[in-house]
Amino acid sequence: QVQFVESGGGLVQAGGSLRLSCKASGSTFSNNYMGWYRQPPGKQRELVARISSGGRTNYSDSVKGRFTISRDNGKNTVYLQMNSLKPEDTDVYYCNLNPSRWDYWGRGNQVTVSP
Repeated sequence: QVQFVESGGGLVQAGGSLRLSCKASGSTFSNNYMGWYRQPPGKQRELVARISSGGRTNYSDSVKGRFTISRDNGKNTVYLQMNSLKPEDTDVYYCNLNPSRWDYWGRGNQVTVSP
């Protein structure tokens, strides 16, 4: 059974940094696009960043220049380095394939940015 487990979130002041990790188990995804997502209150889950098997990256406009996605295929792990955090980045962050699979959503990891 495939499972994505996110970690590394927490509480940080505005302007601070956090690094999220997503460990995949049950299968390998070195040939897949992987993505980080978040779901603002009252809105649909949105893609924040994605990375191809070869390391090509894309970012939403809201995080471009501040967040960096990376991956270690040997460890079956994807990372999200978040710098210059803003209160509006407060959310639960999830990882999944891109496009996502409904049955691969994990519990996510809470990121809270205080003013």
